[in-house]
Amino acid sequence: MILGITKEIKNNENRVSMTPAGAYTLVKKGHRVLIQKNAGFGSGFSDKEYSDVGAEILDTAEEVFQQSDMIVKVKEPQPQEVEMMKDGQLLFTYLHLAAAEDLAKALIRKNISGVAYETVQLKDGSLPLLTPMSEVAGRMSVLAGSNFLSRAKGGSGILLSGVPGVKPAKITILGAGVVGMNAAKIAVGLGADVTILNKSTGKLKYLEDIYGSKIKTLVLNEFSLAESVKEADLLIGGILIPGEKAPKIVKEYMVKTMRKGSVIVDVSIDQGGCIETIDLATTHADPVYEKHGVIHYSVANMPGAFARTSTFALTNVTLPYVINLADNGLKKAIEADKSLKSGVNVFDGKCTHKGLADSLNLEYVGIDSLL
Repeated sequence: MILGITKEIKNNENRVSMTPAGAYTLVKKGHRVLIQKNAGFGSGFSDKEYSDVGAEILDTAEEVFQQSDMIVKVKEPQPQEVEMMKDGQLLFTYLHLAAAEDLAKALIRKNISGVAYETVQLKDGSLPLLTPMSEVAGRMSVLAGSNFLSRAKGGSGILLSGVPGVKPAKITILGAGVVGMNAAKIAVGLGADVTILNKSTGKLKYLEDIYGSKIKTLVLNEFSLAESVKEADLLIGGILIPGEKAPKIVKEYMVKTMRKGSVIVDVSIDQGGCIETIDLATTHADPVYEKHGVIHYSVANMPGAFARTSTFALTNVTLPYVINLADNGLKKAIEADKSLKSGVNVFDGKCTHKGLADSLNLEYVGIDSLL
């Protein structure tokens, strides 16, 4: 198979979808790997590192799109990239289509076979290709929030850890999934006053077993949420329903109760965000805006800021799936690994993910009937 790797063009997106080691593995198995010139630069990989292992360097994204059977990306294709794609092409990347209706419809029109990293799901319900980036984003959320709590950045001037004789900042984390667990790890390590809310008590018990009295846990309901939001110096949103839009659980009236200069970091913005006052994604170039006196951070590609770490972490988990798809094609790859089936969001001009179809009011067609 011919695989194409293009340079990511989303704002400040410095990750690349394949390391030279990944390219080497695919070339050794007999596949052609086409790399757009400077695609790996933001992650610290030179064109020579790719060419040395047998990958072919092409000057433009258009050449890569037109010559490839499968495109492997990091982020969802931008409008100009969709235009360059071939009808029926296989696309493997983060798609987050529930928050991108126009993109979903464009991929359907072009009969793209879109397999989304974030909805590939194992039998136990875990999301193996989303996990490493959620780990990065969860840890980043505390660091980003701490930065914007600085008075110099418009925040309330509270140091997360406090100092002897002065209370630490209060951090409220919504969701005890991968994002929430990793945010808690960093927040506790910095000495903050941490409260984490989750609907399931099982994960809360697990957190309490790990951290004991260093963390407070609450079952998530509107009452506990409203109180916790009001008290928070830093609020971190990590709510996820795979393939669907994130529910707006933090209402505007709750945000209005927060102290002026408090900070909200909504990690779930890729899926539309879980904070009612966040209705747009921001960028690393312009990451925040203020509403009701509260700083809102809603960068949609947080791990892109730490591109080298994120690229290694991502390709560690995606490469086996890429190999399976390249070796077998989509149908046989799904037969070999059933977890790929849930990753197929669009195929043959149809929406093939139930949660996505429900979110965008599209007709749902099961992938089995199409394959």
